[in-house]
Amino acid sequence: MQLDVIVIGGSFAGLSAAMQLARGQRKVTVIDAGEPRNRFSDESHGFFGLDGVSPFAIQQEAYRQLLKYPTVDIVKDRAVAVEKNASGFSVTLEDDTSLHSKKLILATGLRDELPNIPGLKERWGATVIHCPYCHGYEVRNQPLGVIATSPLSTHQAGMIPDWGPTTYFTQGLYEPDEEQRAFLLKRGVTIESTPVLEVLGRAPEMSSVYLADGRTIRLAALFVGPKTHMASPFAEQLGCEFEEGPLGLVIKTDLFKQTSVEGVFAAGDVSNPMQNATLASASGVMAGVGAHQSLMHD
Repeated sequence: MQLDVIVIGGSFAGLSAAMQLARGQRKVTVIDAGEPRNRFSDESHGFFGLDGVSPFAIQQEAYRQLLKYPTVDIVKDRAVAVEKNASGFSVTLEDDTSLHSKKLILATGLRDELPNIPGLKERWGATVIHCPYCHGYEVRNQPLGVIATSPLSTHQAGMIPDWGPTTYFTQGLYEPDEEQRAFLLKRGVTIESTPVLEVLGRAPEMSSVYLADGRTIRLAALFVGPKTHMASPFAEQLGCEFEEGPLGLVIKTDLFKQTSVEGVFAAGDVSNPMQNATLASASGVMAGVGAHQSLMHD
C-alpha cells in the first residue's frame, strides 16, 4: 500500500505535520526512533498552553490525539534507508519493513556537540543549557555563565543578564571587539579570558567552574551554544540543499518547508535557523500543509 506521506521523526515538528495531514484525510505514517533532541530536559518551557510539561508527556498526548484519526499510523522503529523512485519514496526500517509514500517529511532533528569540557555533558538540559527563553527562568537571579563556542556567543552573553549576573568566558578564542566589549560592560557582564577547564559540583547541579589558572568561580548554570549536526543522513543522501545556520547547517526550504528535492519537505530544527519547541511545531504545521497542497496537484 502506498501512503500519502511518511514523516520521519515523531517529536514536536513531525507530530504537528502529521496532524495537518490527518485532518486533510491523508494516509500518513510517523516513524519515531524515540530519541528526540529534547530528551535531556525534564520540562518544556515557553510552549503555549503547556509550559512546564515534560516533552515526553506532550509527545504522548499528541500520540493519543493523532491516533483518533483513522488515516494515521505511528511506527516505533528507526528508519535506516530512504530512496526516491518514480512513484515517490521508499523507507526501510530497522526491522527490514519497507514503507512507500508519495511525499516525505524529514523531521529528524539535530545532534548537539558540546565543548570537550569535563562536567558539561552530564548537566546538559539541566544546568548546562542553551536557550534562555526555554530554561533561563528556572535558574534566574543566580550567578550565570556563558562559555564561548562561536562568534555569536558575545550576543548570547549580552542577553543573559536579564536572568542573572553574568560572566562571559571567552575561552581565549572569542574575544569581543571594542563595540561588543562596550556593550557587554554596559550590560554588567564580567569578561573572563582564562579558559574553563571543568565544571564542579554534584550533577546535575553545579557549584562552580575551575579555570586554567587554578581559580574557581561560583556559578549556578552555564549557557553554551553547541555545534549542531544532522541527526540523520537522509537529507544529504536525497540531495537536499543546505544553508548555514547560527551553529551548523540546516536544510534549505521554502515558506511551505519544501526542500530543493521535489516531494521532500523538512520540519523542525533540521530546517530552522532559530530553534525552540514552538518554532519546531510551527514549522511542522507548515510542512504538513505544504505536503498536503503538493498532493492536491498530483
